[in-house]
Amino acid sequence: MSDVLAVAEHRQGAVRDVSYQLLTAGRELADAFGGDLHVAVVGGDADAFAADLDREGVDVVHTVAYGDEFNHDVYTQAVEQLAADVDPAVLVLPNSVNGLDYAPAVARGLDRPLVTNVVDAAVEDGALIATRERYGSKVEVDVAVDDVPCVLTVREGEWASAGAGGSAEIRAADVTIDEGAVGSTVVGFEEVAGGDVDIAEADFLVSIGRGIEEEENLALIEELCEVTGATLSSSRPIVDKGWLPPNRQVGQSGKTVAPDVYLAIGISGAVQHVAGMKGADTIIAINTDPDAPIFDVADYGVVGDLFDVVPALVEAFE
Repeated sequence: MSDVLAVAEHRQGAVRDVSYQLLTAGRELADAFGGDLHVAVVGGDADAFAADLDREGVDVVHTVAYGDEFNHDVYTQAVEQLAADVDPAVLVLPNSVNGLDYAPAVARGLDRPLVTNVVDAAVEDGALIATRERYGSKVEVDVAVDDVPCVLTVREGEWASAGAGGSAEIRAADVTIDEGAVGSTVVGFEEVAGGDVDIAEADFLVSIGRGIEEEENLALIEELCEVTGATLSSSRPIVDKGWLPPNRQVGQSGKTVAPDVYLAIGISGAVQHVAGMKGADTIIAINTDPDAPIFDVADYGVVGDLFDVVPALVEAFE
């Protein structure tokens, strides 16, 4: 028992970014156990999704052609049967709304331990060490899972996406769905109110905090977003004031993001906010306080007044 099985996630006809991150996490674990990385995709245009998931490090892609969007009972049945076939040392699922919906049922059905919200994982002396964050991401805790096989849900933004150029074998999975045990039917997909954008999908985020001072100063940041092609996001205080909708909030109580570039303007860098953006490839911070915690995680920092720095950036990009 040395293989790893990762289950991809898709929504409205597209593979979600977290799926490519699962491939990286799964490949690392498969290497540690000395096995192969198997990836499963359930429902939707499974064959097209399989071609997209054929990336570096993937050995086998299993397709289950049943249904369109996520369904708890379908996923539970399909993943349990796939796990019985592959017999993986680790079953890797996304720590998403969907993943957390069916992961406990699968773990219970397979009688395997479950560790959720994993931000790092390694194998030491045959035991799986899963790292989680506690107390508002102030501390990291290592959980030793001696009872392998097990189930993990991994947090989005903690692993890089797997690169293109795979050579996986693609198999139609031998899975039978008991329709009598499917207790719900998906009739459509509707975005929640205020979902004008999904900041988790953005490549470039300009994020604002208390340093913006007044709501009317948002116009300056919006101008910067326009000339740079960035998406606007914020820390919690801006949302609490009602200046931006909740879907724009980054952080522990908002969304976890991992853009190519994260520009933090007037954000102090509280741990609750950093927990949601530390996976960005490049972090740039603008703050008047040289001791602001945001500079501890920033790749580049500007100690200065945003009302001087941002207009200069706008002019430069124009």
